[in-house]
Amino acid sequence: MRPAPALAEGFPDLSGLRIAREPHWFRWISAALIVLVLAAIARAFANGQIEWSYVSRFLTAKVILEGIVNTMVMAVLAMTLGIVLGIVVAIMRLSPNPVLKTVAAGYTWLFRGTPLILQLLLWFNLALVFPTIGIPGLWSARAVDVMTPFLAALLGLGINQGAYTSEVMRAGMLSVDIGQYEAAQAIGMGRLRALRRIVLPQAMRVVIPPLGNEFIGMVKATSLASVIQYPELLHNAENIYYANSRVIELLIVAGLWYLLVVSILTPLQMLLERRFARGTLRLAR
Repeated sequence: MRPAPALAEGFPDLSGLRIAREPHWFRWISAALIVLVLAAIARAFANGQIEWSYVSRFLTAKVILEGIVNTMVMAVLAMTLGIVLGIVVAIMRLSPNPVLKTVAAGYTWLFRGTPLILQLLLWFNLALVFPTIGIPGLWSARAVDVMTPFLAALLGLGINQGAYTSEVMRAGMLSVDIGQYEAAQAIGMGRLRALRRIVLPQAMRVVIPPLGNEFIGMVKATSLASVIQYPELLHNAENIYYANSRVIELLIVAGLWYLLVVSILTPLQMLLERRFARGTLRLAR
């Protein structure tokens, strides 16, 4: 056992003194204030004019369950469309072709620069601009018949999502070292094949976290489709409280279902992130 170092002459030995801990008064005061605010909110909900029996009754009502199914179907389809468009637009943005780059930049600028609810309303009212839709000489139909609430919501949500996803995908592809592109060219791979076989798989570990967040946001963004009469969760809840005037109760029902879906999706996102990060963790070790 090594001896303790000797103290310099003139300095007292402080090793036997007790260490005084900082009291952290601000931390305790902040915690107390937060508890008081939460208690006040809970008391307001408990004493407010809320019939909790309606909440429990409509939480599993058939129309509400149909609404959550429609919400998830729309979220999955719109996110799939957004990812496909995002990959295509990201490749166009990285292309040396100035025409492709300009078109991709214009698409991103347009759909990120206008409100989503405005885009949904424009798609739903497309018949005011194009009375008929089709292929000349082969097929045509009235736009008012084609542009149903489902299709308008899918196009509005999916195309809008594609503008955001394209930036996520572009960032992921730019994160791949330039040497990977050069190695692919050295063995005779074309640009698109190199993107599919080498670049995109490596970019996934970068794009999965933001794409997971975007999908969770998409689930909640489907509520905007209620303005064009798509029968998702919020729209069905609104139809019920228009009939029975239990507004806050039905809004609580919708909020609980959104919280449940997000609570399920969050750990699934974490598992997916962990899976795609395995190669990076091995390299770090």
